[in-house]
Amino acid sequence: MSTRTTDLPARWQELFGEPAAMRLASADGPTGGNGGGGGGGGEDLAHAGGPWSKAAVAAGELRITTAEGLGRMAAAHEGVEAGTAGLAATAALAAVRASWEKRVAAVRDECGSVQSALRNVAREIGEIDENNRLRFSYLVTHRDASK
Repeated sequence: MSTRTTDLPARWQELFGEPAAMRLASADGPTGGNGGGGGGGGEDLAHAGGPWSKAAVAAGELRITTAEGLGRMAAAHEGVEAGTAGLAATAALAAVRASWEKRVAAVRDECGSVQSALRNVAREIGEIDENNRLRFSYLVTHRDASK
């Protein structure tokens, strides 16, 4: 949650300016640091959950897709050796298949690892954001109560 300038003590309003905002140094200018999307450099920093969770979902989907691809590859090669026994191409095909299976399995495994790491980051950032929101609310509430 964002804290509005009117919720901040006067000294903080002076420090943060009108309106109170957090910006990336690279977010100045019409396209800002948001990859050219709308809004420009006047928006608050938004990182909680969303991008990290979306990246985790994408990694999970890629992991599933590569696992499915391995299954289709195995099914496509069923019976090849029996029908082509003795041909040099059969041995070459088996070697190429083994190489590709190893590579695709490595991608699948890495996607699973990355997915887990991205989910952890999303959870941790969400927890940090919530803790910060609570701390700022506490400061504002106690600052107003001491007047």
